[in-house]
Amino acid sequence: MPKGIRFFLKFISVICAFVLIMFALIVGGVVYFNSAPPSRPQANDWLEAEWRPDNAGLRLEGDVMFLEVRQGETANSVGNRLESAGVIRSRYFWYLYSRLSKDYLKTGSYRIELPASQTEIHSILTTGKQLLVKVTIPEGVTLKKTARILESSGVCGAEAFLTAASSREILDSYNIPGPSMEGYLYPDTYFFQLSYPASKVVQTMADTFFSRVRNIAGEIANYPGSGEFNQRVIIASIVEREYRVPEEAAVMAGVFYNRLGIGMALQSCATVEYVITEIQDRPHPGVLYNRDLEIRNPYNTYLRPGLPPGPISAPGEIALRAAFNPSPTEYLYFRLVDSGEGRHYFSRTLDDHIRAGALYVKGN
Repeated sequence: MPKGIRFFLKFISVICAFVLIMFALIVGGVVYFNSAPPSRPQANDWLEAEWRPDNAGLRLEGDVMFLEVRQGETANSVGNRLESAGVIRSRYFWYLYSRLSKDYLKTGSYRIELPASQTEIHSILTTGKQLLVKVTIPEGVTLKKTARILESSGVCGAEAFLTAASSREILDSYNIPGPSMEGYLYPDTYFFQLSYPASKVVQTMADTFFSRVRNIAGEIANYPGSGEFNQRVIIASIVEREYRVPEEAAVMAGVFYNRLGIGMALQSCATVEYVITEIQDRPHPGVLYNRDLEIRNPYNTYLRPGLPPGPISAPGEIALRAAFNPSPTEYLYFRLVDSGEGRHYFSRTLDDHIRAGALYVKGN
């Protein structure tokens, strides 16, 4: 081959190599630029809207993005929202990357640290590393209060939760004789997904309740539909709302069982408060008056002897242990005598009880 031709071919190969290198650099630069996060996400009015499970599903809190990928939502839709939020540079690059990827976005709620590249965000959404919301349900709360806590945390709607907690199907699955799961959902710290099905929330809390009770009550916990089991849960729910000092809880339980044993009314202020706040939807009273103790309702244990129709709160471990293992005692009465420490005076006779002082009602 003539020398000139060889030189020309070598020149052409060098040019082609240079062009390919330049093309690769340009493509790499474009990919890097579009994949890299913007210098700082810019929130707009749409993003500043109140966060609810049914809103746009994206909010920014400083350097953290909370994103909900909704059922049936396309990668294109997610890309549009990310670009509008200023989290990614280009929705077109997002479209292309999503098309080339063999993985699909998974429905759920996510917490993503910013800044993050498009590839990092895409990886999180396709692997399904979802956000779990920490929710603490305090001891002694009612179903209505639990519902408000769950709704404010974005886990599920209050009405949906109350409906699920009254579902006959769920009640029968746990052998609960009453009209709701009041008292049978364990107060604890849970981690739920945002927009989690209310029925699964109820079942998770109920499963926790029965798991804890088995450790406390032993064999009787295997018969949740029995009268004795439900009686003890009702007593536990009342003790939960009455005791302030842990060592007094079992003594209080013993007092209530003594009253039941002789046909005496339980006379629990907590049950009257339940009628006022949960049934009549009135504010929590600071003091109970005679007119309150005379409210005609099955839950008023001042008028109605025996147990109320069902639990009045979510009992925790101390109250449950007290109800299943009460202190043997001859006391029939107790009243608060130290509002600061929450201590009570226990007595055997009504005269001794009257001498102990004025009636106090526990705080809210």
